[in-house]
Amino acid sequence: MSTLKLKKLVVLGSIGVTSFIAGSYFERKSVDTPNLKNYPALPIFGTVSAAAPVSPVPSETNVSRISQIMKYGFPGLDNIRSFDNYVLSYDKRNRVAHWVFEHITRESAKPNEGVDRSLSEFKPDESIHPYFRSQNSDYLKSGYDRGHLAAAGNHRSSQKLVDQTFYLSNMAPQVGVGFNRDAWCKLERYVRRLTRTYDNVYCCTGPLYLPRREADGKNYIKYEVIGANHVAVPTHFFKVVVCEAPDGSLVMESYVMPNQVIKDDVPLASFQVPPETIERAAGLLFFDNVARSKISRINGKKN
Repeated sequence: MSTLKLKKLVVLGSIGVTSFIAGSYFERKSVDTPNLKNYPALPIFGTVSAAAPVSPVPSETNVSRISQIMKYGFPGLDNIRSFDNYVLSYDKRNRVAHWVFEHITRESAKPNEGVDRSLSEFKPDESIHPYFRSQNSDYLKSGYDRGHLAAAGNHRSSQKLVDQTFYLSNMAPQVGVGFNRDAWCKLERYVRRLTRTYDNVYCCTGPLYLPRREADGKNYIKYEVIGANHVAVPTHFFKVVVCEAPDGSLVMESYVMPNQVIKDDVPLASFQVPPETIERAAGLLFFDNVARSKISRINGKKN
C-alpha cells in the first residue's frame, strides 16, 4: 500500500471519527464446540496515539510503520486504530476488536531486560467514544480474563510498546485457566517461535461468534455479555498467520480455538482450519493483497 493511499485511508477514518464525536456532542451537549469441518460450506455471515483520536495528518514515520504492518492488506476498514507497533479494527457494538494485526520479527519478540510486563497496567482506550468503551470494571468478578489479542510478548522491544498492548481495546473476555493462561498462551508462544525460521511474521487475531445447533434443530448464535458496558464474550478466537521467508516465499497457518477450557494434551494442529472458513465466519478477507496462489503452503500442506 502506497504512503499516499495509506494517508487517504487514515484521513478518511479521521473524518468519520471526528464527525461522529462532533455529532454526539451536539446531540447531547463451558462452550460446545461446533464441527469446524463443516464451516467451508457456510454462507458468508453476514500515530496515532492510543489515547487520542486518529490524527488527520499522520507522521511519515507512523505511516511507514503502518504500511509495514499492513503490507498484505487490511481485513476490513471499520473503526481503525493504529498504535506504534500494531493496528486494530474496533467493534463498537461488542466493545472488542474485530481484528488486531501485528508484524512480528525476531527482534520484536526477543526478551529484553529493560522491559517488564508486570509494570504495565490495563487501561481504557480513551480514543474510543465513552458509549462504546470497555472498562476494567466490566471484567471485575466476571470470571473472565482480560485476554490480549496482540500479545504483549510480541512487542518486547521497549516498555512503551508492551504498555500499549494493555489498552482494553486490545482485550477480549477469555476463560482464564485452561485457555488464556494455557492453550491460547501456547499458540501465542508458537507464533513467536516462527520468527526463528522466518524473517517476518504477520499475524491477524480476533474473536468469533459461531452458531451451534440447539435442541429444536435450529442454529443459534449465543454469547454472554459482561459488565455495565455489555462487553461481548466471544465463543471462539482465531489467528491467521503469514510467514515471509528470506527468499520471499510465503506460508500461511490459520487456527480457531473455542473460548473454553482446553486439555493440555490437545495439539495445536487440531485447531487448524482452512483460512476461508474463518473469513466466512468473521466476514473478513485476510492478506487480500497477496494472491493465494503465491502462498506455497497453507497449514503445512502445499497450496
